[in-house]
Amino acid sequence: MTHNIWGYQESAGYRAGTDLTGFTVEAIDGTVGKVDKHSEEAGAASLVVDTGGWIFGRHVLLPAGVISSIDFDRTTVYLARTKKDIENAPEFDKERHFGDDDYHRLLAGYYGAPHT
Repeated sequence: MTHNIWGYQESAGYRAGTDLTGFTVEAIDGTVGKVDKHSEEAGAASLVVDTGGWIFGRHVLLPAGVISSIDFDRTTVYLARTKKDIENAPEFDKERHFGDDDYHRLLAGYYGAPHT
């Protein structure tokens, strides 16, 4: 069964209208960073994550479909991806790529969604 990589999986527990900005982001094997920007736009739900010292000065765009769960009490987002998956993702430029359809297709392919 395929899910929309740009939508929250029901099992993730996302609560519509909740801003995840500031939440810690955890990959399967460790901390990735903090949510810098959050979008719940239909068909384009995503997180911009500031990787801080882990990948110095880099931000990554993560489709909502890579989120495995959200712990609201601990303000933590858990990903169904490794740190290496995040590190090797296509380069993200906040000024150019947020909302860019071509970049979204590239990311969807990288994270395993069917090409549309």
